[in-house]
Amino acid sequence: MPIHGLEPLLNAHPLFRGMPEAFLKAVAGCARNVVFEAGTPLFHEGEAANDIFLIREGRVSLELDIPGAGPRTFLTEGPGGVIGLSWLVPPYVWTFDARARSRVRAVDFDATCLRDKCDADPELGYAVMKRFMPVIVKRLHDTRLQMLDLYHAKG
Repeated sequence: MPIHGLEPLLNAHPLFRGMPEAFLKAVAGCARNVVFEAGTPLFHEGEAANDIFLIREGRVSLELDIPGAGPRTFLTEGPGGVIGLSWLVPPYVWTFDARARSRVRAVDFDATCLRDKCDADPELGYAVMKRFMPVIVKRLHDTRLQMLDLYHAKG
């Protein structure tokens, strides 16, 4: 059976590239295409983490609001990036803000739908987690490097 709907977009994104067709079809049922214009927030710190965004085009900044200094970007993701890892860990709440830096085209997953499908099918859940773990490790590494650059520049 040919792949159709959102499956080709998912298969083209590094996160799901090469995933078995049955799994792509399952996760695609939780997804939709979205567009954000430059300057538009994707989400805010403290809100429920109900989405996962796979960036297809454009750039998204992850920001922390520093008291007395305002928002500060700590990481920027572009095409092939993933925004929204808080869907994985209760209480499923954003711990920072995300804002479109340019026009962004993305695939937006309903996090509750994806969690429910992963819970119902442990094989799918394991396949999804194996794909998200490298993203989490890379995010930690990238943030660490950015922090080192920031402290080095001040020191």
